[in-house]
Amino acid sequence: MKVRMLFAVVVVLGLVLAGCRSNPVYNVSGAPVTTSTRNYSMSDVRGAILQAGASLGWQMKVVKPGLIVGTLYVREHMATVEIPYDRRTYSILYRDSSNLDYDGANIHSNYSKPIQVVVFLNTNPSC
Repeated sequence: MKVRMLFAVVVVLGLVLAGCRSNPVYNVSGAPVTTSTRNYSMSDVRGAILQAGASLGWQMKVVKPGLIVGTLYVREHMATVEIPYDRRTYSILYRDSSNLDYDGANIHSNYSKPIQVVVFLNTNPSC
């Protein structure tokens, strides 16, 4: 009986610890904008970024030409990124979060998943 209880405690502890993993903050710097269209503008790039973020539930806000701020709310969690861009490149940079255990260098492992999807969509715009 004690072995079963110990096994149950170990399993539960393992699941709790596995769910609380943290990873270094995932930033994207200077990623190339790729498109099959030759004559596209910064406005086209802005539109592709806005569309990619919004399609994934991000609240996207144009701060000024060349800078968008995206915020994602999932249950009680929030992440905010800055997306500076020009005609050739863009970056996705951590700005702020709540309930994601950010410690100045590491953040909950689930933070990177939506960022990686936005990166994929941004690198394949249909400008």
